[in-house]
Amino acid sequence: MFEHPPAPGPTPDYRGYTPTPQQPTYGDYKDPFENGRFQPKKKINDPVFLVLFILQVLGFAALSGVALHTWIQEGGLGGGLGKEGASSGSPVTLNRSTVYLLLLVTATAVLLSSAYLMLTRMFTKSIMHITLVLTIILNIGICIYYWITKFYPGAILFTIIAILSAVSYFGFRSRIPLAALLFQTVMDVSKHHVSVYAVAFTALLLQAALSVWYTFTVIATYSKWTPGNPSCGEASACSSSKVAGLIFFETFSFIWSSQVIGNVALATMAGGPYGSWYYFGPRELGEMPKNPTMAAFGRATTLSLGSIAFGSLIVTILEMIRLVLRAVQDNATADGHPVQAALACCAACFVGCLENLVEYFNRYAYIEIALYGKPYIAAAKDTFRLFKDRGVDALVNDSLVGMTLMWGAYAIGLLCSLFAFLYLKITAPPYNAGGQYTVPVLVFSFFIGVVCSNTLGSAIEAGVSTIFVGLGEDPQVLAIRAPELFGLIATAYPHVVQGVPRL
Repeated sequence: MFEHPPAPGPTPDYRGYTPTPQQPTYGDYKDPFENGRFQPKKKINDPVFLVLFILQVLGFAALSGVALHTWIQEGGLGGGLGKEGASSGSPVTLNRSTVYLLLLVTATAVLLSSAYLMLTRMFTKSIMHITLVLTIILNIGICIYYWITKFYPGAILFTIIAILSAVSYFGFRSRIPLAALLFQTVMDVSKHHVSVYAVAFTALLLQAALSVWYTFTVIATYSKWTPGNPSCGEASACSSSKVAGLIFFETFSFIWSSQVIGNVALATMAGGPYGSWYYFGPRELGEMPKNPTMAAFGRATTLSLGSIAFGSLIVTILEMIRLVLRAVQDNATADGHPVQAALACCAACFVGCLENLVEYFNRYAYIEIALYGKPYIAAAKDTFRLFKDRGVDALVNDSLVGMTLMWGAYAIGLLCSLFAFLYLKITAPPYNAGGQYTVPVLVFSFFIGVVCSNTLGSAIEAGVSTIFVGLGEDPQVLAIRAPELFGLIATAYPHVVQGVPRL
């Protein structure tokens, strides 16, 4: 097994990698199926969270069906495509023309996301350098804005962040060659596994459909149960608190379901094409199992779905807490209570940072789940051990791949908002005669653009993260798969390529 050196990387001719005298040589490879890798036990992990996830999906579907049924009966989905279609809709609320608009926004986001990935592959180093500079400029801009608006807690916080980002610029810049080669390696591997993009596009379509469904469910809920609306048959059945509670549940369900969709896609790509490429080599060698993507998808949606739902629930709860704190901050600001607003802002920032850390950690836990079929807690423990013992966290922290994809998502979100604005101006739908729906539509368009771009970008990040996990467990494999990349990592992070301790 692995007798022929494959050539999947970005350089035109990968040959066998010969370590320098300072770099340790390695023994035989571990069996790819060792410890249940790719062949987990036939057992459903974390079944409690699987049941909870299914129940909340059914609850959202039932609530949405009731709200949308009443809303559509009252003409809520009037309207059509283009200027003539938009003018035929309801003059009171969003209608079918908005559905067409959001679908067009989604199509625009797909095209722009694909174009951005291709441009980044062609000009990797240049785009990474630009995104690094933009990050520093953004931090400085936020800092200046907070000082001008006299929001001193945020100003002090972002002053520190701006200084740290400016100081670390030269350190990050020196890592661009490594990050660029890593990005190119993953892109080139994905070219030989079309299933990577099939999974990403499927997740993208599901995310987009869920976003549109959630949007109109919230609108229908507001229309059906807000006091004073014609759909309120009994005054006792409608109240502002009821609307707030239902929308809170809908938002919770949307975030959790969205997280699960993205994480199932991550587990499918990590446990399928990327993991198989790392441990078995390219398909041409004949060692890779047949249909690795479908096998990984089957594991992720059955045996491991409860574990994925468990990890996604943690992030969802943190996100909901952050949204509540933001609402508290806005209310305190509107009521003229700066101290309460400052405290809520600091709490929201803390929760946001914690949420980012959990998401960052979960990504590698899901890869452990995808490769070995572990329960969430066991995967989290092994991920912590991997980071602590091998120093892989230093490599991950220095990677600029995530930053590059993040800025692409923001840019695509802004372009989608611009497209939606031009569409509203040209079609002039009656419900937006006074411009009261312009901001919500632009916000949702931006959100859809960011989600779509992040979903496609997840195909690349899944490959990067899988290489990190494989590197922590079996660095000698990367020396064969991508010798140039291994050489750069061995030079910059000699501790990482020592190999994980045998447990």
